Order: sequence, then C-alpha cells, then structure tokens
Amino acid sequence: MLWLNGGLVAAGQARIDPADRGFTLGDGVFETVMVKQGVPQHIDRHLARLAHGASVLGLSLPYRPDAIAVGIEKVLVATQTGEIDAVVRITLTRGPAPRGLLPQVALQPTMMITSGVLTQSAGPAHAIIARSTRRNERSPTSSIKTLNYIDNIIARQEAKAASADEAILLNTRDCVACATVANVFALIDGTVVTPPVAAGALPGIRRALLLEQGCASEREITEAELKSAREIFLSNSLGLRSVISLDGMPVGDGRPGTIFRDLL
Repeated sequence: MLWLNGGLVAAGQARIDPADRGFTLGDGVFETVMVKQGVPQHIDRHLARLAHGASVLGLSLPYRPDAIAVGIEKVLVATQTGEIDAVVRITLTRGPAPRGLLPQVALQPTMMITSGVLTQSAGPAHAIIARSTRRNERSPTSSIKTLNYIDNIIARQEAKAASADEAILLNTRDCVACATVANVFALIDGTVVTPPVAAGALPGIRRALLLEQGCASEREITEAELKSAREIFLSNSLGLRSVISLDGMPVGDGRPGTIFRDLL
C-alpha cells in the first residue's frame, strides 16, 4: 500500500501518468524520513525542507503539512510498519504536462508516500573520491533533494568499480562537497568539521542537528585535508556511518573512530 495524491492505493494498482515531469524530466523533490517505533523522526524539519525544495523549483505543496503527516501515518498502518523501525519516502513532482522544458502555468502536482522496513546499517565504509563527476556548488539544486540523482549514481558506480562502498564528491573548486547519499564529517587538526552548504553540501537534517549540538563546525575541506583526516564519518537521516579507508588508504587506524562511536 502507498499514499498517492490524497488517498491509499495498492502498490500494484497505483498509476503515475506517463507524461509526469518527475518521470520524464526528474522535475521534483523528495524526502526520506526515518521512523522509530511508529514515530517519524524530525518530521517538521523534513516537511520544511520539502517545501523549500519545492519553492526553489517553483512548486507549491498540494497538501498542508498536517495532511501529509496524516498520509504518512496511514501508510505506516497500512503497511504494518508502524510498530517497527521503518523508512518513509515523500515524493513530489510537478505533475503531468505536455512535452517541453518550460512547465505550464497550471499543473496538478503528484505526491506519493511510500514506506519500507529500515534495514540495519551496512557497517564501516570503504570510500573513494569520485573522479568521474563533480558537485556543482553554484547550482541552486545542490542544496535541495531533487529527483535527479544522476551525478550521485555515476559516482556510486565508480565506487563499486573500485570495490568501494561510497564515493565522496568534490565541487568545482576541488573542495569536499558530500558523499552520494550523505554529508561528510572529518576530524582535522583536532576539530570535527563539515563542508558548508555553499561548498555544495546538502543541508542534511542530521547534519543540522550535529551542528546545533556543537558536535562539529562548518568550513571548506580540501582533498588533501580529507586524506589526512584522523577520522571520517557520514551522516544522513537514517543514521551515521564510519569511513575506514579512502582511496585504498586507511583513515586513522583503519577502524571506526572514537568520535563516531560516541555519537552512536
């Protein structure tokens, strides 16, 4: 079961219009929300970021935040994931439209909410620095979760070809931006730092919480600094993950660091 445009529908019967711009052009945004024992975590922050991302694309939310929250609850109940750790995805597109880049003035957006069981953490990661693509920190889309993840996919494929788990993307100024599905934190000169949004980092929910709690500070990180970091870990809405090697070389002593362990 899933929630589509205001109501529950069986996944096998759900229909997205073939002319939907989310499908044809990646014209939309999404949010991934962790659910702990039936409670969506930091839902207000996620819905605020969803609304911001939509506004950057010139979209408006077709439903009020409280209606979206009710939709999430209905999906959790219908999929029997309301009492366990789960993950919810909210997808918003501009909706069906004729061919062409310029959207029509009055389109009916598509909104879909799905839920699945939250899998256990994959464990420490071996990462590479992606060489096949870069993060464009000057693009307004670098700070929102759009449906177009092609650069991230290319980088992750590069990581797989190198027998690594994750890829870290540099921006056009050769500074660290983010990983394919996470923000990057590094222990450099005794201080935990993370790239600023201006460097191409997505304003992640967990990233914001760590900054607010005083666990890290923002500053640009060069490739050389990252490679000399004593500790590297990644964050996203679903959790934290330690990086124990980078481009085939161990990070620190090659084991999850103390700061990462203390944050768990």
